[in-house]
Amino acid sequence: MSYSPIIQETIEYIEKNLHEELTLENTAQHAGFSKFHYHRIFQKEVGVTVSEYIRYRRIANAANLLLYSDEKIIDIALYYRFESQESFTRSFKKYYQLPPGQYRKIMSKLTIQREEVMLKNEQLINGWQLSGSHPFNYKMGIDREIFHKGKASGFLKSVTVESHNEFATMMQQFKADKFVGKRLKLSGFLKSQDVNGFCGFWMRVDDSLGDVLQFDNMGDRPIVGNNEWNHYSIVLDVPENSAVIAFGVLLSGNGKVWIDELKFEEVDERIPTTNLDFSGYLLDEPTNLSFEE
Repeated sequence: MSYSPIIQETIEYIEKNLHEELTLENTAQHAGFSKFHYHRIFQKEVGVTVSEYIRYRRIANAANLLLYSDEKIIDIALYYRFESQESFTRSFKKYYQLPPGQYRKIMSKLTIQREEVMLKNEQLINGWQLSGSHPFNYKMGIDREIFHKGKASGFLKSVTVESHNEFATMMQQFKADKFVGKRLKLSGFLKSQDVNGFCGFWMRVDDSLGDVLQFDNMGDRPIVGNNEWNHYSIVLDVPENSAVIAFGVLLSGNGKVWIDELKFEEVDERIPTTNLDFSGYLLDEPTNLSFEE
């Protein structure tokens, strides 16, 4: 059984209620599971416990407020349900290695010229390249104001797109050697804004001739419109004759999508693949050539 839709629905619930009381018990109740069962499936799917996820998302949102608002530290701490400024400071230092006050003073100076730096460095992100049908109508970059965890996220946005048929991808590719014969899971977090086509992760496994062996672009579970951060994954087999694995985020039409915390992991056969099987679309022989049927 795939628990991904349940996890996604409850992450949406968490994201909307980070400033409210959130516990394993009430989150599990929202999902319709016992807290013990929900604890297991959430940690297996997302990689951290429910409590840890809630904590670091609150801290990430607090870091944003420290840099881009004048809210007092104590007010930020209490808004995100910390018992005191001291407990907030301890948790904040765990993730950012600085107390909130110093973080605000030091990092705010570093982000004064953020827009200019982004304009210079867009399209020049270490490891990533921009491709697609109309890549010149899109931009990719690093966003230090909107992120899921840490200090930054990647983004892909439309600029001069005129048609839903246009798309771009922010992508990477690497050798398949280390994963041949294994089942590989790509997962991470996405946030979307005003997407009128669709967006999502994609991954492809090719042989040495460039023929596609496995592929998924979330076309059967597209992300559209406005969506807060949520967790998505792709699972593909890497056959023996695999040579290259390519992956990235896809944006079709207008809008903007942010990505953060991507990771790859080997999974066993109990985790079903999401490979889009196009063989069902192939006919055994030509049909209705005279258009009379």
